[in-house]
Amino acid sequence: MSDYAALPNHPASRFRTILVLVLVEAALVISWSAGFVGIRFAIDHAPIFLILLWRSLVSGLLLLPFALTIGPKIRWKDASRQMLFGALAMSGYLAGFALAISYGVPTGLVALIADMLPLAVAILSWPVLGQALTARQWLGSFIGLAGVLIASGWSLDMGDVPLSAYGLPVLGTLSLALATLLQKRSPASAMPVHQSLCIQCLSAAAIFALFAWHEGSVLPVRDPGFISGILWLVFVATFGAWSLYYLALRKSSPARVTAILYLSPPVTMIWAWVMFSEPLSLAMAGGLVVSLLGIVIVARAQNQTHA
Repeated sequence: MSDYAALPNHPASRFRTILVLVLVEAALVISWSAGFVGIRFAIDHAPIFLILLWRSLVSGLLLLPFALTIGPKIRWKDASRQMLFGALAMSGYLAGFALAISYGVPTGLVALIADMLPLAVAILSWPVLGQALTARQWLGSFIGLAGVLIASGWSLDMGDVPLSAYGLPVLGTLSLALATLLQKRSPASAMPVHQSLCIQCLSAAAIFALFAWHEGSVLPVRDPGFISGILWLVFVATFGAWSLYYLALRKSSPARVTAILYLSPPVTMIWAWVMFSEPLSLAMAGGLVVSLLGIVIVARAQNQTHA
């Protein structure tokens, strides 16, 4: 079914509906990119794990009253599964791309690697779900990875960034992909979003607290930059992005929403260039185009497989 099949027939109503959808999707791309930009801003004011701790803790505590009072009663069995998903999806993913940014990997490149989630899900589907990759999925995976190598090849010449830092967002994306596949197999995935997100945020905060304590302190920094960075990450990058994501899913199709999110890396690159003077290059632009082509091939192959 077309994304516009359910739209009203009256031209004025149809125009308003399409306009609202486009505005929601534009806000989604901006808020999705805000997580990378927010981390890049906040690392100038506090250690990385302290930032991740307070982002997760504040998000979880704000959701806690709603998680306890709205929706079904939370059972320990389901909560324990969400804790595992939080360790993988929240801790692993956020730590991977945040550490890479803190080591100096260009913010836009980190966003591009993080956008390789469809490729990571496809690659892990065989060992986790027993689903072998199709020829088109293999082709898309190789094209996507080639694009990342093209984009990152220029960045490797920038100097002071350790080579291992480029692997951190890859590990983070694989961690999120593993959590995604495990969640598909789990009956706990039926838990309402606000409850699962609350548990995952709080479990991630507990993990980040250990690393923050090892860094030196778990107490928030009395600095306007730190406070504004945390508020940005909580309300824009966490609540805003996920709320808009589910709103967009209600107004459109999963395939369209996924395709819209592929705009996040170029938006992040431009944002980082404007705010932090991170340089742009033809290699990064070319690698971005190649990678997005690979992602689209994999995503379409997955949609055909599950149709």
